[in-house]
Amino acid sequence: MSGDMAALDRVKVLVLGDSGVGKSSLVHLLCQNQVLGNPSWTVGCSVDVRLHEYREGTPEEKTFYIELWDVGGSVGSASSVKSTRAVFYNGVNGIVLVHDLTNKKSSQNLYRWSLEALNRDLQPTGVLVTNGDYDRENFADNQIPLLVIGTKLDQIPETKRNEVLTRTAFLAEDFNAEEINLDCTNTRYLAAGSSNAVKLSRFFDKVIEKRYFSRDGNAMPGFSDRKRFGSFKTLHYD
Repeated sequence: MSGDMAALDRVKVLVLGDSGVGKSSLVHLLCQNQVLGNPSWTVGCSVDVRLHEYREGTPEEKTFYIELWDVGGSVGSASSVKSTRAVFYNGVNGIVLVHDLTNKKSSQNLYRWSLEALNRDLQPTGVLVTNGDYDRENFADNQIPLLVIGTKLDQIPETKRNEVLTRTAFLAEDFNAEEINLDCTNTRYLAAGSSNAVKLSRFFDKVIEKRYFSRDGNAMPGFSDRKRFGSFKTLHYD
């Protein structure tokens, strides 16, 4: 790796959502621009890196590392597992919330995942979602950029697609986030110049802007300045 590459600044973005929604496939698509042939369950956390051109095409253009932290587990885990998982939430600069468009429960659980990551899970065993309604007050003062990504779009029948996408649009609105819906087994959904690619770039720009160019930054304390490069080891729970 050249000295120029090693000197790149980076941001930490969590990838959260229920097991089986396709987080690993999504991260592989984002970082390698390839379809993941044989996805496996993530135990603990797996980290991959994407290069991103901040404000591409402008005089302010600059290359950054985007560290994508794919966090495994279930949002309904025991408190001991959740406290172990909390170490991955230190110093987060952005959050990608991933749900399966064919699984309404995975969409509702994004609310609990986000509260856990933002350290606002004040009711560890309580029901945080009632009749699908979300309390936007929980996110009113959130300074960490969020992006909602729905997977398995190809599996939604055309006759139901409008109904499903209308529901998820309200979900993204509750998080004050943009949304992308795609099929992780087809690279065309993130093709350069597509609306999805533009939304993704805009999200990463916002994460970088908050971390490096806002007056106070938005990183939570605890994010080590240690650089990480190349292949990443999957971290496991004890």
